[in-house]
Order: sequence, then structure tokens, then C-alpha cells
Amino acid sequence: MSLPALLDQRLRLPVVAAPMFLVSNPKLVLACCNNGIVGSFPALNQRESSGFRAWLEEIEAGLGADAAPFAVNLIVHHSNPRLQADLAICVEKRVPIVITSLGAVKEVVDAVHSYGGLVFHDVTTRRHAEKAAEAGVDGLIAVAAGAGGHAGTWSPFALIAEIRQFFDKTLLLAGCLNHGHEIFAAQMLGADLAYLGTRFIATQQSDAETRYKQMILDARAADIIHTPAVSGVPASFMRQSLEAAGYDLKRLADKGDINYGEKLKPVSDEAKAWKTVWSAGQGVGNIRDLPTVDELIARLDQEYRAARETAVQLGQRWAR
Repeated sequence: MSLPALLDQRLRLPVVAAPMFLVSNPKLVLACCNNGIVGSFPALNQRESSGFRAWLEEIEAGLGADAAPFAVNLIVHHSNPRLQADLAICVEKRVPIVITSLGAVKEVVDAVHSYGGLVFHDVTTRRHAEKAAEAGVDGLIAVAAGAGGHAGTWSPFALIAEIRQFFDKTLLLAGCLNHGHEIFAAQMLGADLAYLGTRFIATQQSDAETRYKQMILDARAADIIHTPAVSGVPASFMRQSLEAAGYDLKRLADKGDINYGEKLKPVSDEAKAWKTVWSAGQGVGNIRDLPTVDELIARLDQEYRAARETAVQLGQRWAR
């Protein structure tokens, strides 16, 4: 297991609450960090860089003395016109962890390393992981089959095992993780940290609409459709929201356009990625309530510790 000094002995649970577009906010981040897990948000959740800076200042002011570090997600894609401005703010504000998506670029990694920050990068295949490792990232987020958002199609068993063949730094696993025993299972597979997204959408502090949260409570794994048609990158969405937005379910293999600049424009009445089409992972079938973040983390903690005890008992039973 490999945890950098920034995280070692600073976490109540080995968990990162994933940055979710239009869902994560300072209130959610602070609730996570002040309860001992890494909270995060996408820089693009604020429509301008000035608002992004304001959110960072709000988070800095609200962190307790023993809080876990927080993270910011940057979209490293040529269509994101704010990348350089937001990266400069991250450097100025010394953001502890930067989560990069859609591009592992050494210049971005070097900028974050210049002040001692960490870079974790989303990957869905071995090839993506190898490229990110070459760029010098500090951690890889293995986004396995069944995850929400921009998910991969590889089994977590295959993805974790292949990455561990060449990467000995911090490894996170994403995909259908809702309970403490699943966090423990992620570690048993070889991950250092669990990366939870959908479970934190369905909390009282998230910015998800009430209808979005209710759809998560009502959905099952069979309702999750993995398609590139919405954002141009294969991602997982709930069937009910796709239908409500007018998507032809028979044509969801068609690729959409990748353009993060468009996401900065005011939302029109048309269905837009993430605004009216709602993402979730296959783990929705095991989410049945809307707790506060405090309540959820306390539950995860209890479940995680129980799983560790169960593992000891199983080891004793099967010892030879």
C-alpha cells in the first residue's frame, strides 16, 4: 500500500469523494474533509475562474484543524478554455490535490509539483495508465466498469492487476463502491484508496436536484446506460433521464462532440450533458437513502471496521 505523506495518518477512511460536475460544492467538500475523507469538486462547477477562486477561499476558511486535504478536478482537454487560468489559481492557492481528467500532461503535473501538491489522474485502461505514469502523476484513479461519469469497461480485477504490474504509487479504485466492506475489498484488490461518486450524489449536502436524487433511489443497475452520445466520451447515465431528455435509446452508440467550452455557456432549454441528463454508476441499486455526509461517513466507518474483523475471522478459518 502506498500513501503519500500528505495523506498518511490524516484520513479516517481510505476514501476520496469524487468530483462531480454540477453536484459537488464547497458544502459537500467541507463535510467530507471535516469528517476525515478527501472531498473534491470540478473547477468548472463555477462558471468563471473568479468564482473558482472564491470557492477555494471558502473551503480554506471552513477546514478544521484536523481536516483531510481537499482536491480540485481540472479537465485537461484542448476544448477547455479555462485550463491555464484555473491551473494558475491552483498553484497560487496551493491546492493539495489536483485530479486531472482527459489528458495527462507533464507541464500540468510539474506546475502542481512546484508547490508540493499531488496529481491524481483518471484512467480506464492500461494504455492510459502508462501514459499518465510517464507524465509523473502521483496517483492513478482506476475507473472500472460500472462506475458513474466517464467510466471504463474493464473489470476492476483486470484493471487493478495490470496497473500494479508497473505502478507502485497511490492507486484508487472507482466503480460501484457504496459500503464500507466494498472500500475494504478495493484495498484487498490492490488499491490504496476507494473513489466514491454516486453515493455522495445522494446526500443532503450535494447540489443535485431533488429529482436527480430521487431517480438514484429508484434506479437499479439495469437502468445504467454506458454511452458516448451525451458528452463525446463514454459515460454512464440513468436510462430514465436519457428518455426524459429525448434521447433515442436505439442510437446511443453514436458519438457526441467533446467540447468543455460549451459547458461554460448558459444552459438553454435543450438537453445538455450533465445538466438534464443525469449520471450514476451501477451501484445505484444499493442506494436507498439520503443521509447527511456526517451520517454516511460514520456508517461507512462502522462497515469498514466490521469488514476488517470479518477478514481476520475468515483468515483464521481458512488458515492451513
